[in-house]
Amino acid sequence: MIIRWQAEARQAFRSFHSSAVASGLVSNIGKKPIVYPPTVSLEPTPTAVSVKGPLGETFVPLHPFLKLSNPAPNTLSVAVENPKERKQRAMWGLTRTLIHNAIIGMTEGFTTPVYLVGVGYRAALEADPRGKGEGRSGQRLNMKLGFSHSVFISVPEHIKIEVPQPTKIVLYCTDKHKLGLFAAQIRSLRPPEPYKGKGVIVGNERVRMKTVKKK
Repeated sequence: MIIRWQAEARQAFRSFHSSAVASGLVSNIGKKPIVYPPTVSLEPTPTAVSVKGPLGETFVPLHPFLKLSNPAPNTLSVAVENPKERKQRAMWGLTRTLIHNAIIGMTEGFTTPVYLVGVGYRAALEADPRGKGEGRSGQRLNMKLGFSHSVFISVPEHIKIEVPQPTKIVLYCTDKHKLGLFAAQIRSLRPPEPYKGKGVIVGNERVRMKTVKKK
């Protein structure tokens, strides 16, 4: 009885192991086709694909082993030459995600809120004394973050900002990567601390709280 159970266990392990290897040769994200609206036009080249939409134009770099096709109207499919290679599988899903984000950015854009949590924490949008130029939009954020002084940060020209409330900042950009970088820059000025949760919180970020040990 024990020998039979061990044989069945080995057979089940071999079946699971072989199926795992087979499924690893396909990118679950990369194989999904991208459906884009008629207002967007895609123009691939050997090194990049141009994404044009109502909000502008952007480019997504392409590796030589990536292949783009249109299986249906307003539908883009991404494939690779050899899915057995690890690098090609990795770039397969990544490139598909970058193209999808570029389409959303050129049609709707991306928005993320930033919250200031703490007593006396607040922000205001004002004119930048240095003016517009060198990547600056001509505006800056004036923030109170618990220091004895105000904290200023210039707004890049590719970022649009609204301050509907003193403790809430809304960021908007057509590039998801650049939006995340600027949100991270604001957060770095006062990262959330784990005891009272004070600090700058981006989006739906959850602060893992720690309990104070009592002696």
